[in-house]
Amino acid sequence: MTPEHVDVLVIGAGLSGVGAAYHLQTLCPGRSYAIVEAREAMGGTWDLFRYPGVRSDSDMFTLGYRFRPWTGGKAITDGPSIKAYIEDTARAYGIDRKIRYGHRVVAASWSSADACWTVTMEVGAARERRTLRAHFLYTCTGYYDYAKGYLPEWAGTGEFRGRFVHPQFWPEDLDYSGKRVVVIGSGATAVTLVPAMAEGPGAAASVTMLQRSPTYVASLPAADGIANVFREVMSEDAAYAAARWKNILRQMLFFNVARAWPGFFRRLIQKGNRAELGPAFDVDTHFNPKYNPWDERFCIVPDGDLFRVLREGRADIVTDQIERFDATGIVLTSGRHLEADIVVTATGLVVQLLGGMSLEVDGQRVNLADTMAYRGMMYSGVPNLASAFGYTNASWTLKCDLTSEHVCRLLNYMDAKGYVQATPQREPGIEGEPVLDFTSGYVQRALPFLPKQGPAAPWRLYQNYIRDLFLLRHGKVNHRVMQFRRGERPRA
Repeated sequence: MTPEHVDVLVIGAGLSGVGAAYHLQTLCPGRSYAIVEAREAMGGTWDLFRYPGVRSDSDMFTLGYRFRPWTGGKAITDGPSIKAYIEDTARAYGIDRKIRYGHRVVAASWSSADACWTVTMEVGAARERRTLRAHFLYTCTGYYDYAKGYLPEWAGTGEFRGRFVHPQFWPEDLDYSGKRVVVIGSGATAVTLVPAMAEGPGAAASVTMLQRSPTYVASLPAADGIANVFREVMSEDAAYAAARWKNILRQMLFFNVARAWPGFFRRLIQKGNRAELGPAFDVDTHFNPKYNPWDERFCIVPDGDLFRVLREGRADIVTDQIERFDATGIVLTSGRHLEADIVVTATGLVVQLLGGMSLEVDGQRVNLADTMAYRGMMYSGVPNLASAFGYTNASWTLKCDLTSEHVCRLLNYMDAKGYVQATPQREPGIEGEPVLDFTSGYVQRALPFLPKQGPAAPWRLYQNYIRDLFLLRHGKVNHRVMQFRRGERPRA
């Protein structure tokens, strides 16, 4: 039986996948598309993570779609609200009818002779193998492995009589009320979990945030007062656009100040931390990172909730190393012992591109580490494939929206010129370097498996929205490094 054919296959039905679908059906109405999703629900990250207090630390005026105003009362909001926003958007534009759940892509093979991809999927609980043909692949699979999280090796974990929990796989039956909880980690997940578990009905008896080294943490109001004023004096669309640009420019200002004057920015953040925590708190030990601002991702806590529970004694923070576990808790290198009934290992993600699927081009296996990223969206030597990959220093969706626009412009250009294949080709003599300059552990562990970047455009990731606005929304799609080939476009 001849496999089904679609013009564009979108892989993933999360925030970026639903956005990709909107752009395809709006800007490329003559192209057929389908979305395949490995899970049984849309939402991606915002469906997977179910731990207490789960939220984004990006504001919804920039994490939300450019084409779909965020109308919620809080700019920094919880995971269920973000999932509902994605679902509402999909329903509003009929995108939900294009999604095929329980379809996990495991391999894709490109044939230049046929000008199409043959995609192999495992479908349903039985993991039945099926194939589908697509002229263009658009992967919206995020950047981490949904099936496993990162867990360091510690001595004595087998002796611990309590319960280990990884936030990526939060158990529905976990009752932590009245329990002693240790949260290991200092990133966005840890700073979210600590106040959520320390406050309100069902709060833990004690919550300790155990960090090996500090992270930059700053407080922002959950509600955006200026955006709410915009809503009172402007139309919904105008207010959303104004708030979006206000927050884009604010974020860019903070990032550039942090990079240009790291010492000044460090002092500024610490001044805010001291104001939140009070003069008796040891900010120098617990909130004074060894690295410069934005060498790792910044942590935002809405309305200072982490600082509040620390200040009020509902939670505490320990900066130390783990020597080993014993039956009742954790022995630290300082000799201190942390009693624990539950240990939450907020120790990071396992980076994974393309959802872990394997790629072949004309029978040759593609190793992404040997490729170079073109405009942060395509891979050298790989035809007719783009990936949605957001910013590390700003909201994910800002970059993904621009990438979707550029993909649609590329597809329309190919149609107008009669091209069936578009392949970015690496120029001779261009040296590759790490695609991300973050010092975070999850990035450093993944670098050997990631594509490279070059010294300048189009091979450089600038992490700059305004620059990308010109490159992706208005820049030429027929860049000199893009090789096109004419032919007959495969049809259903």
